[in-house]
Amino acid sequence: MTDEQTLKAEIKTRYGQAALQAQRQERRSCCGTGAVLEGGKLDPITSGLYADGEKAALPEDAVRASLGCGNPTALAQIAPGETVLDLGSGGGIDVLLSARRVGPSGKVYGLDMTDEMLDLARANQAKAGVTNVEFLKGDIEHIPLPDNSADLIISNCVINLSPDKDRVLAEAFRVLKPGGRLAVSDIVVRGKIPHEIQRSIELWAGCVAGALEEEEYTAKLERAGFERVSIEPTRVYTAADARDLFEGTDINLDAIAPVVDGKFISGFVRATKPEASPAACCSATCCS
Repeated sequence: MTDEQTLKAEIKTRYGQAALQAQRQERRSCCGTGAVLEGGKLDPITSGLYADGEKAALPEDAVRASLGCGNPTALAQIAPGETVLDLGSGGGIDVLLSARRVGPSGKVYGLDMTDEMLDLARANQAKAGVTNVEFLKGDIEHIPLPDNSADLIISNCVINLSPDKDRVLAEAFRVLKPGGRLAVSDIVVRGKIPHEIQRSIELWAGCVAGALEEEEYTAKLERAGFERVSIEPTRVYTAADARDLFEGTDINLDAIAPVVDGKFISGFVRATKPEASPAACCSATCCS
């Protein structure tokens, strides 16, 4: 297999295992190698993202399978009647929360490449009694929806996992309607990543090594055609967080923890697809 295929296979295996663990009432971390609760410590990335009221309204398996680094549904503006797409929807927590916001006149799609996660998400949908939701199988690099079909795209700590982020952002731009919004939570880097982290497939599958540098993320979004790009830090990870995160790997914790102090953040990434201009419209069939 190519390096890209190897990485995708590794990620699919990890997230398939996470879905099965959620059903066994075990909760695993997306961004570390151990459990979210290990030795009495919470995983520094996945903990404390959803309010108790949000979790109480959802099936427990959806909450246990949540492997994100943020809560895009809390920060995104979601209006009744809109069509929302969740890239890498996992156990369905953000899809189900979005479905309540768009109401019966709206629609939410969840896209995931992992059969076990899709099975879990559909089971959670049935438990929640939500009907305005559809889970799709596919890669975020090749979204199985037509052009101009979504008002909003959300994602939770998934775009950083892709080995071809330019393709993901181009696909997101294609699928959004003119004026549509991208509102995703993601791991973002401020400064240079130590090579020891960048080379690790294990950590990439855990969502750290594949993270983009802040300015590079902005530039990729703008090259894809987006405007009004912004990245809002929602959590900054410390040297102590790094020790928890990388525990159990072959990384030299004493050397790496101080170097990555403050470099990794959970960021809320916003961008907008431009409205179709009258000139562009009239050059096509819509004005004939």
